[in-house]
Amino acid sequence: MAASLRSFLEQLKRQNSLYLVKKPVNPRFELGALLKKTKGTVPMFFQNIEGYDVPAVGGIVGTRENFAQALRINKSELLAKITEAITNPGETRLLPSGPVQENVLTKGFDIGKMFPIPTFHEKDSGAFITAGIVVAKDPIYGRRFTSIRRMQLNGPNNLSILIESPGLIEQYYEFERRGQAMEVAIVLGVHPAITLSSQLPTQTFGLDKYNVASRLIGEPLPVVKCKTIDLEVPADAEIVLEGRMLPYVRHPEGPFGELMGYYGPQTMQPVVEVTAVTFRNNPIFQVIFPSSYEHKLPNALMREVVLFNHVRHVVPTVQDVHLTMAGGGRCHAIISIKKTAEGQGKQAIFAALASNKDVKHVVVVNDDVDIFDPEDVEWAIATRVQADQDIIIIPGAQGTPLEPSHNLRGVSAKMGIDATYPLAEEERFARTQIPGYDQIRLEDYLTLDW
Repeated sequence: MAASLRSFLEQLKRQNSLYLVKKPVNPRFELGALLKKTKGTVPMFFQNIEGYDVPAVGGIVGTRENFAQALRINKSELLAKITEAITNPGETRLLPSGPVQENVLTKGFDIGKMFPIPTFHEKDSGAFITAGIVVAKDPIYGRRFTSIRRMQLNGPNNLSILIESPGLIEQYYEFERRGQAMEVAIVLGVHPAITLSSQLPTQTFGLDKYNVASRLIGEPLPVVKCKTIDLEVPADAEIVLEGRMLPYVRHPEGPFGELMGYYGPQTMQPVVEVTAVTFRNNPIFQVIFPSSYEHKLPNALMREVVLFNHVRHVVPTVQDVHLTMAGGGRCHAIISIKKTAEGQGKQAIFAALASNKDVKHVVVVNDDVDIFDPEDVEWAIATRVQADQDIIIIPGAQGTPLEPSHNLRGVSAKMGIDATYPLAEEERFARTQIPGYDQIRLEDYLTLDW
């Protein structure tokens, strides 16, 4: 079976990891509430959505384990796999037709009535598509640019789109200056590799993101030509909305519950006029709950690749990096180093803060600390940090506008915590050990059978 959303769902089923929701679910608040209950970490298939014949799926890539399963690797290999795909991208394979075009509508459609587009929060301005991958093409080099953008449903064939992504917004403004509409395709229901590659920072790497997805999958990604616009889309996607971003047209968008768990304000945003809807037989609508792990993790993984390589240029003994979900997958960085010289902890802090303006707080630990265990990191801070020596504060730096305390002044203070111990005192900081501890399994010892 081709690498697709359906093939991945079958993989999750075989592993007893996909939960079936049989009870009728309302797309207004209830569907989102169920995904939020698990922070988007539990794959759910919503079989019965009130008012619709189309099922939905969410929570499928909210964990590193699920991404690793999709790419058929161990989760410890994720950053190396992504780096390989960036440095050695593959190629796509153009097909004359594909499942995503089993049904084609070019007029008389109402996407709000066709698909269960959810309303997530009390103060959201309406229903939003949150898992839609927007596809555009570089007009000079022909590279396919993809990114996940939120889209507000305005009417039967009309969407407002928030285009903060630098590559997309600059391209749109260039078309607008010429008085031309910009062609875009909105793709829903894809293999996790396509979702992951869409988060690749275009300005950093300048790659065709479909080619990166091909390398992640391990074979050429099959694509088909759209019906009404000059773009290619994944042949095995579930749903595609073809359209044009109109020049000099804006529509109120928001408020909307955003990445950090706060409402983003209403702003005037460009409009997509949908020219065609294509979809598979019995399509599956994909949902990502905003601020869930599934929302944060794909972007965090790509940012971790950049962070790791940035720090490695300064501290070659960096072991691993982690952008935490509580920090939005961007604000809080935990870095593990194999310390070989004094000062490396602080050098790693400076490198991390310089890697991306969104990084706000950095903790550097020795390689005996599990950076994915918040308790272990806090233990290192508690036992290896003296505030007057090990905490660095940099005032007045750039931050992320998604973090509301930054918006109070338009700048952000940055902080680094060097939670590594002095090399001369290594014996004093040796952790307690029990021989054979890792081989002990509690289930072999405990029983409730009295």
